[in-house]
Amino acid sequence: MDASSAIGSLLAAVGLSGAAGLNAWLPLLAAALLHRWGVVELGAPFGDLSSTTGLVVIAVLTAADFVGDKIPAVDHVLHVIGTVVHPAAGAVLFTGQTGLETDIPDLVAILAGASLSGSVHAARAAIRPASTVGTAGAGNPVLSLAEDAGSIVLTAAAFVLPVLAFLLVLALFAALIVGWRRARRALRRAP
Repeated sequence: MDASSAIGSLLAAVGLSGAAGLNAWLPLLAAALLHRWGVVELGAPFGDLSSTTGLVVIAVLTAADFVGDKIPAVDHVLHVIGTVVHPAAGAVLFTGQTGLETDIPDLVAILAGASLSGSVHAARAAIRPASTVGTAGAGNPVLSLAEDAGSIVLTAAAFVLPVLAFLLVLALFAALIVGWRRARRALRRAP
């Protein structure tokens, strides 16, 4: 095991898990496609996820989530379901990314990925009600598109420049903390 490869893999895993906190399906689809095309080598379970059936299922779920998260009320249901889906996606991505290059035990990788992704999802889900109240739901599609774009950027950075992905996740956490504080204040002022 090469130390620089292990560090890069760990930083990429952080980026992918952060991306999964914003949108669970986009980084899974990207990782499975890149694995299928032989661009990246990922550990288990990407052999199954990059199969034709796996890719079709992930693509359908990606499309359904992309559209559904832009619709008021449906977005709330997706966020509730996301309390399980996002941490699971983060766990899969973290484990798949670190599985071949590091000696990190699978349980540690699963917990790290689920915690990271779950934290990002929890923060964004806590901010969404303020957007709903403050804009009567009109701002939610814009916020959802920003989350999707953030997930795409983090996923690309994780595979191309893992150090940047790590730094972007740190910036994301800072932005989410600021956003959560503002949302909390806005909700307190709401009638």
